[in-house]
Amino acid sequence: MDLLELNSTYDNGRAHPTIHQVRIIGNQTNFPISWLNIQGYCEYSIYLENFQHIKLKANTAMLKGTRIHNQLEEEFQKDAISTTIDEIIETSQTEEVLSREFFVMSKEYGIRGFIDEIWLGPDSIVIIDDKPGDKAYFSMKNQVYAYALAFKNSICNDKKIECALRTRGTDNIFWREEFTKESEENIKNIIQHVQNLIAGEDDFIPTKNPNKCRVCRFNKVCPNNKS
Repeated sequence: MDLLELNSTYDNGRAHPTIHQVRIIGNQTNFPISWLNIQGYCEYSIYLENFQHIKLKANTAMLKGTRIHNQLEEEFQKDAISTTIDEIIETSQTEEVLSREFFVMSKEYGIRGFIDEIWLGPDSIVIIDDKPGDKAYFSMKNQVYAYALAFKNSICNDKKIECALRTRGTDNIFWREEFTKESEENIKNIIQHVQNLIAGEDDFIPTKNPNKCRVCRFNKVCPNNKS
């Protein structure tokens, strides 16, 4: 069954006074889970965009990704049934449920985001993030691990969770593994590092890879550009 989650009632707190995309929910700073993919690639770009407020136009890859993403969402919504998180979880106890743009948020760890696609069944959950290409980089895995952590922490913690990466616009799942205790502890440490960056307790460390700098959309304004 294809179910479309309704996300409009969650507590979205208030905007951080100086840091773009960060919200304050309860007493905790809360950042987008997508930051963890960026952080693993070059966390200094988070600083340039969200702390220094440097605005750049979306590049070709970003525009293409948005277009494919929107097409998939429009196709999914044609036959999807609108429902709530509670109803999705209840239905998944007896049958397989598929949902897209599934919102998760952990107030405890200060993370939030939309899962591209999630398969919920009686015995397990599969969390899928769509990416260009077919190579599973650690930064991409970290993003999916964080979705899994938020799901486990705020929605359901009694089922096996698997994390997966899929080539955008295809059915090709090129990486899939169980969300283990080790993966959970590792992603908690990375999330805490990002929270420390937000609090000014850790320094932003730029990549040392000139190939990353060469293709980065911030390369012309970044003082650490090594390309």
